Amino acid sequence: MADAAVRLEESWRQALTPEFSSGYMQSLKEFLLAEKQAGKHIFPKGSEYFRALDLTPLDAVKVVILGQDPYHGAGQAHGLCFSVQPGVRIPPSLVNIYKEMQSDLGIPPARHGFLESWAKQGVLLLNSVLTVEEGRAAAHQGRGWERFTDAVIRTVNERCDHVVFLLWGSYAQKKAAFVDTSRHLVLKSVHPSPLSAHGGFFGCRHFSKANEWLAMQGRTPVDWRLPETVERP
Repeated sequence: MADAAVRLEESWRQALTPEFSSGYMQSLKEFLLAEKQAGKHIFPKGSEYFRALDLTPLDAVKVVILGQDPYHGAGQAHGLCFSVQPGVRIPPSLVNIYKEMQSDLGIPPARHGFLESWAKQGVLLLNSVLTVEEGRAAAHQGRGWERFTDAVIRTVNERCDHVVFLLWGSYAQKKAAFVDTSRHLVLKSVHPSPLSAHGGFFGCRHFSKANEWLAMQGRTPVDWRLPETVERP
C-alpha cells in the first residue's frame, strides 16, 4: 500500500500520509497481498484502488457521492462508485440515477455507465470499501478500508469549503453524519437501488439542488451530462 501512496495524487498524498503510515493500513496491505497470492481475483486493479482521489484533487472537490462496495463482477469496477467501465451493462442503481437526472435536469440517459467526466469536474465518487473479491459482495468489509475512507471524508469536511454531500441510503448517511452543515450542503434520500428508489430517490432533485447551491457559493456548477461515447484510458 505504501507504493500506492507514493503514486497517489499529491494533495491527497500529503493529507493522508498519517493513514498510510498507520498499522491498520499495513494490515490491509498484507491482507490484500495474501488474497492475491492465494489466487483470488481482486477488483478493481491495484492502480485503480485510489482512482476517485487521483481524478478529483482535494482542492477541486465540489460534490461528494458515497457508495458502499465496488462492483464484484469481472470488468465492472474501476475505482469510482456507481461507475462501470465502457462497454459494461449499466447497473440498475445507475439506471435510476440517470432517470432522476432526466426528470430533474432534462438530461437524456447516457448509453454507458462511465462517470469519469463527473470526477474530473470535482465530483468525488467514493466507495466506503475500495476493493472486493470477484463474485463475493462485501468480501473486504471490516478490513480497514472504512477507516481510511472515513479519513477522506473528514479531510474534505475540514479542509474544503462549500461542498455538496449527496448521501443516498442509510449507510452513506451514517458514514458522513459528522459533516459540518454550517459549511457544507448535505442532501439525503433513500438509495437509488430498484428496491428503494421509489421511496424518495425519484423526485429528490439532488442534481439541480447541488448546482443551485454551488452557484450561490460562487462555485462552477457540475455539468452532469455525460459524453455520448467514451473510451477507457
